[in-house]
Amino acid sequence: MDSAGSVKRRYDATRRQQQARETRQAIVRAAHDLFVERGYGRTTIADIAAAAGVSSETVHVSFGGKAKLLHRVWDITVGGDDTDVLLHERPEVLRIRAESDLARRLRMQAEFSTATMQRIAPLLVALRGAAASEAAAADMLAEIDRQRLAGLSVMAAEAAGTGQLAVSEQECRDLLWAFTDGGLYHRLVVERGWTTERYVEWVAAAWIATLVRH
Repeated sequence: MDSAGSVKRRYDATRRQQQARETRQAIVRAAHDLFVERGYGRTTIADIAAAAGVSSETVHVSFGGKAKLLHRVWDITVGGDDTDVLLHERPEVLRIRAESDLARRLRMQAEFSTATMQRIAPLLVALRGAAASEAAAADMLAEIDRQRLAGLSVMAAEAAGTGQLAVSEQECRDLLWAFTDGGLYHRLVVERGWTTERYVEWVAAAWIATLVRH
């Protein structure tokens, strides 16, 4: 085996992997946009394939069906990229978790959660619209709430650990959970026209006033 052939094969394998990743990204983008624009139930694999410029078989091989594709669309929308890292373990969240002053910590969390809401609110609205008639959408919403509650349980426990919490750890968790379901953001920013800056300030002020011992 000559070295040139070995290098070429390594290059070809790397290029194929990159092409496969780009194809998956195109499918996810197409699925997200169609789920938001048409609704989950009205979007078919053939629609997604056409929008992504691939075959329906490629979509099935890459993701294993529409319900599994929905999960991947959600994971990437929440995280903002296709890195497989839990949300509360991402660098930007670790910075929040490292902040010892609870008021500053909650302001940072308000900024982060609002940025996340900007990404997920349209998809959440679409899923809620489909949940009554589409089991996959209802199951996805239930899983989203479970994941969010688990992540915010970690955040609430660490907030309690600062010794600055004015309420119980459970109440802190539940209030954070209620504020971050996407619905409040959508109603105030999308429907009522609040700026994201105003929304961040309002959420931060509400959390600090309610949760921080003064």
